[in-house]
Amino acid sequence: MLKLTIIFVGTIKEKYLTDAVAEYEKRLSAYCTVNNICIRDERLPERASQAEITAALEREGERILAAIPPRAYTIALCVEGKQLSSERFSERLLSLANEGYSEVCLIIGGSDGLSDAVKRTARMRLSISEMTFPHQLMRVILLEQLYRAFNIAAGGKYHK
Repeated sequence: MLKLTIIFVGTIKEKYLTDAVAEYEKRLSAYCTVNNICIRDERLPERASQAEITAALEREGERILAAIPPRAYTIALCVEGKQLSSERFSERLLSLANEGYSEVCLIIGGSDGLSDAVKRTARMRLSISEMTFPHQLMRVILLEQLYRAFNIAAGGKYHK
């Protein structure tokens, strides 16, 4: 069974989002195991300079890189990543097992994104959409797409 590790920056405070996360994690348990790693987000002043933002991303990035499981196939979610259809994402996830990976690590940055070091380390960069979403909501969207991908692979009706 494939193991998914989801590394995300910052916590979700809204109950409706934590409920959605719990629901999709429950659904995913039929297909894989899910391990969550929460990385503390860096606090920035309200009008942070680009240098302050870059420094904060680098500190978060160091914590993210330290949390990535060894031998996991890493996927960074970022705007400059490749967009895939749900079917193609499903195919890619399944092909990783054939390539010898038993663990996939997906990384969601904070509101300012991910450090360049994290993006360079990732084996794949994935963009969910050209649109911008709150990073707390991105966790729900990612879990839903993961569930959809496994359901497609299993020939389920959820995708239709």
